[in-house]
Amino acid sequence: QGVLLTGLGTFAMVQERFHGEEEVYVVRRPVFQLDWDTLCLQEFTFPSVVIPGNIKIKPLNYRQLSRVTSFPQYVVEDCVQETILLYSLQLRDGQCLPFVFKAIGVLCCKDDVLCMRFYPSCITGLESKAGRIALLHT
Repeated sequence: QGVLLTGLGTFAMVQERFHGEEEVYVVRRPVFQLDWDTLCLQEFTFPSVVIPGNIKIKPLNYRQLSRVTSFPQYVVEDCVQETILLYSLQLRDGQCLPFVFKAIGVLCCKDDVLCMRFYPSCITGLESKAGRIALLHT
């Protein structure tokens, strides 16, 4: 399953097969696909990530976030959208600040390359059996 953050991109979990010396591993790992049409950031390069078509993408569940944070849903929606807009504007102005996603990773920019760096705990949390292989390929 994947989650769409409108105006920024999509987080998803993909499964990939990797051949070891003696066996084939099926590894789950997180990916992030930027929404470049919305961001309009032509001066940046980024790793190309393709989320397979069989993965169900759902919009961010603002109702659930509202319950968890105890803020009204409209406040949560406005906060998320304003944060994404502010980050986009900072990137356009050349301010390459890290965008931290708690327990997931950091969207960062270095030398005009914008990419998502997932925390090792996020990757190994998805894949207990072949966590090291998932880490190496993320």
